[in-house]
Amino acid sequence: MNAPANRSSAGKVLAIATPIAILATLAFNTLSNIAPPNGINIGQLSNTLLRGVLITPANYAFAIWGLIYVGLIAYGIYQFRPAQQGDATIQQVDGWLIVACIAQIAWVHLFTVQQFWPSVIAMLVILGSLVQAYLQLGIGKERVGRDRRWMAHIPFSVYLGWISVATVVNVASALYISQWDGWGLSADSWTVVMIVVATAIALTVVMQRADVAFTLVFIWAYVAIAIRQAQVPSIWMTAVGGIIVLAIALIARRLKRN
Repeated sequence: MNAPANRSSAGKVLAIATPIAILATLAFNTLSNIAPPNGINIGQLSNTLLRGVLITPANYAFAIWGLIYVGLIAYGIYQFRPAQQGDATIQQVDGWLIVACIAQIAWVHLFTVQQFWPSVIAMLVILGSLVQAYLQLGIGKERVGRDRRWMAHIPFSVYLGWISVATVVNVASALYISQWDGWGLSADSWTVVMIVVATAIALTVVMQRADVAFTLVFIWAYVAIAIRQAQVPSIWMTAVGGIIVLAIALIARRLKRN
């Protein structure tokens, strides 16, 4: 009798802590844009100090954060339902999401104060936490009802997709600030390599899970990279190539499933 009671108690605590963590992250992120510590926010850093990071998408692409937070708020409401508070899977996902939110707050602070390598560590914590939540939910592997799909699976797919892209950009930014010589390869060449590697990672998810939301986030990012680097043929062509490969793979995988 104690185990179910303990699970129920833990579920209630997590159900309350999760929306608090989501709203705290949203508030901190908003504040960092309005009143950044050094007077320059993340977007301004990308357009000035880090303007030479060629894999950074065009500015409009970052509007996806609005969709991410809408999805997280939807999940916060979903997991608060009494039926979900006793769900062991949701409890584990809540725990990982809270870790991701704390790491997200840390990342925003570290990046805005230009501590780029420590920010990479925070980003990896976010990525790792979201991967665990994604796997716990069984996204792309389990058939679920409409509510769970729209209020849990899709929000985590979008969030993980964007953080996967952001991790690559974050590492590239840290290397750029460190004035890494690229082992003899040009910045254009390394950007092409990074896009190819990111595409291979996304392709693995597509082939294993046929996750539409996750794939569309990569396509969204690649379109923005191609637009920003329209004057660099090797980069925009690689980005477009990644879009085509992911789109064809997703369509083929979905058709095979059906």
